[in-house]
Amino acid sequence: LTVGGVYQWKRKGEYHLFNPQTIHLLQHATKTNDVATFKKYSKAVNDQEEKAVTLRSLFRFRHNRPPVSIDEVEPAENIYKRFATGAMSFGSISWEAHTTLAIAMNRIGAKSNTGEGGEDEKRYELLPNGDSMRSAIKQVASARFGVTSYYLTESDELQIKMAQGAKPGEGGQLPGHKVDDWIGKTRHSTPGVGLISPPPHHDIYSIEDLAQLIFDLKNSNRKARINVKLVSKAGVGTIAAGVAKAKADVILISGHDGGTGASPISSIRHAGLPWELGLAESHQTLVKNKLRSRVVLQADGQMKTARDIAVATLLGAEEWGVATAALIVEGCIMMRKCHMNTCPVGVATQDPELRKRFTGDADHVVNFFKLITQELREIMAGLGFRTINEMVGQSDYLEVRDDVKHWKYKNLDLTPILYKEPASLYTGLFNSEQQDHGIDNILDWKLIKAAQPALDTQ
Repeated sequence: LTVGGVYQWKRKGEYHLFNPQTIHLLQHATKTNDVATFKKYSKAVNDQEEKAVTLRSLFRFRHNRPPVSIDEVEPAENIYKRFATGAMSFGSISWEAHTTLAIAMNRIGAKSNTGEGGEDEKRYELLPNGDSMRSAIKQVASARFGVTSYYLTESDELQIKMAQGAKPGEGGQLPGHKVDDWIGKTRHSTPGVGLISPPPHHDIYSIEDLAQLIFDLKNSNRKARINVKLVSKAGVGTIAAGVAKAKADVILISGHDGGTGASPISSIRHAGLPWELGLAESHQTLVKNKLRSRVVLQADGQMKTARDIAVATLLGAEEWGVATAALIVEGCIMMRKCHMNTCPVGVATQDPELRKRFTGDADHVVNFFKLITQELREIMAGLGFRTINEMVGQSDYLEVRDDVKHWKYKNLDLTPILYKEPASLYTGLFNSEQQDHGIDNILDWKLIKAAQPALDTQ
């Protein structure tokens, strides 16, 4: 008898890039910090000649300039800070999985993301060995779970989630059986009661409303970047232009194959679009409207290898989010039981007994980002780029493959994705200037300054 189901990997079923072979290679490579095994993993994922699974697999690199020595490419330490983990909440994944990601990202100067589940305040204190469990990116989603003034001030970046790549326009849900006392306290909600995130923000119905929230969040933490998470869809370029005018510092384009485990099966299979489409459209529109240099453009959605990162960079992204691959490094084996609270390896469960099975280690996650960065530097050297900024938006370094064997791909016209919008004298192809948020002369700061003597002495 067949096992049943429509999405879990099966030997004779639908092809998955994360399959037993690639999962084993990735976990082994990161546990042993083995470059050769990591290259085998990358080759297994990137080699889609017979079965093209992604749009990016239909592209190949064009070598328009002579290669440079890898010693001339910017150091890995400069590239680490461009990485972030995807927004996965404490509640959807376990305490151990969430904090391990945060510790690893803080060690290399990258950013982890709280997701929309709030963050326990004890994570703001350093551990005895000097590690930090604090997530640099705090998410503000439609339900505002866990959002307090303290939460906002303890961030380096505040992310407004407008939608989710795997289920755009559908909102979210954390089942009641995953809401224990601890998660209820963190989210300021009732334990045992399911938590619904509505599809829209009920205070955002226009770009002007979004601009007001960006202003308010920037006012709550002047040091934090304001990030707006959008999803890849037709017309997202117009939305991205509006978000840039609303004074966002970062725009994230999230792809359809983001790995949220609790989406309805119909959404996982049939909703959303690849990030290649939304990213290319957003970058081209921002350049055309002389807005590109004001914002950082970020992309996420099943970034698995350095080749994926390189393609995203050439299409316009200067920062990248990696989530599912990082969870697999922590021990995830893709059982697809995230929504049932029965994850057998302690990653996506709140069951105390199952959490004991968690074997993830921050060192393994650090190894993953070091290995993928080194491979990215090798690609950059081969293409003749010395810095990431030099590489951003250079879509003429990609071309459509003509050697894909499947007959269906011959009629695809992918040239609009690879169109390179010429930059004007007034804007570049990457972020080079700060947004003017207009918060220096607001009344709040005048009142605080006037009240400062009383605050200091009373």
